[in-house]
Amino acid sequence: MYKFFIHYGLHFIFTAIIAYTFFKKNWIKVYLIFVATMIIDLDHLLALPIFDPNRCSIDFHPLHSYIAITLYFISVFFKKFRIIGIGLLLHILADFVDCFL
Repeated sequence: MYKFFIHYGLHFIFTAIIAYTFFKKNWIKVYLIFVATMIIDLDHLLALPIFDPNRCSIDFHPLHSYIAITLYFISVFFKKFRIIGIGLLLHILADFVDCFL
């Protein structure tokens, strides 16, 4: 049960703290973009079974691959994609932490 709270706490509460701390003026908009980046979890639909609580998403699903993570990291350096890139990296961080729980 603690794994559930840590995972979704990182996805929703930690991202809200990051949005509020670093983007005070537009933190709600930034937070909603961070939450929207969870759409990358659609790649879980390609796996069988779709949900496996003991599976590590990192480098298992296409949008959680090391190549994709590298692209998310690079996107942070382009102003137009910075918020999305940060959101994607925060998502990956939450999934990465999940791998060790």
